[in-house]
Amino acid sequence: MITLLPWSLDLKDILVTMCNTVDRSYLSDRLPDPYTVSDAVSWLGYIQDSEKNGTGIFRAIEVDGNVAGSISVERKGDVYRIDGELGYYLLTTYWNKGIMTRVIGDFVPMAFAALNLRRISANVFSPNIPSAKVLEHNGFLHEGTLRNGAIKNGKVMDVMVWGKCQEFA
Repeated sequence: MITLLPWSLDLKDILVTMCNTVDRSYLSDRLPDPYTVSDAVSWLGYIQDSEKNGTGIFRAIEVDGNVAGSISVERKGDVYRIDGELGYYLLTTYWNKGIMTRVIGDFVPMAFAALNLRRISANVFSPNIPSAKVLEHNGFLHEGTLRNGAIKNGKVMDVMVWGKCQEFA
């Protein structure tokens, strides 16, 4: 069973453990390494503020009673404020089971509604084909590639830009 849970301070120790074991190969360097209790408390405060002021929505991914990952959409700023950036990760023991495909399918409509967005974007490092496939299965379109768009662990990589627009009746 897959459940999307609001993050809370009660989950801080689980968040610390998860962030210190997650595969960081294709994650943003925004995630501190090592990840401390102080990092978790700070992040959970940021989440609370973002959800209160309508600039983000964040959920823990629970699989069969265990927190297995995280998913979020954060509103972009300035003239890009009708767009939100999707971010997600899942612990490796839960990969290749269709979990993230299902989670994104459930979460994206929730994010559109909660944040009143016109589109949601996701950036994927070009070697991360499974992540691109998860987005494609959920109706995201590959909108282009930023050549030499990022550096991770000293390696320059292309970044695939994916987007999904809100369907209006």
